[in-house]
Amino acid sequence: MSMSIEQKLSLDKFVVDEGNPHIVVHADKLDEATIKALTVGCPAGLYTLNEKGQLAFEVAGCLECGTCRVICAHKPGGMEWNHPRPSFGVQYRFG
Repeated sequence: MSMSIEQKLSLDKFVVDEGNPHIVVHADKLDEATIKALTVGCPAGLYTLNEKGQLAFEVAGCLECGTCRVICAHKPGGMEWNHPRPSFGVQYRFG
């Protein structure tokens, strides 16, 4: 029996480094097109627009794939992206 992507991802473990996120977004330095790309490009769906239409980001659940880093590469200062500190971040448990 095959598993859906959601079922596979639910097996992963996420250890969040509270107070020291590995991604910091500076939405004020991003244009509307880049913000839209973040909301549709993140495979974990962690970038959303809040009720005021402002970019919101939740680091918990980050797959550390780097998609957001690539999306923001043309906007200097729009994002700080570092690898999580040792023992933090995603721990893949499937395949």
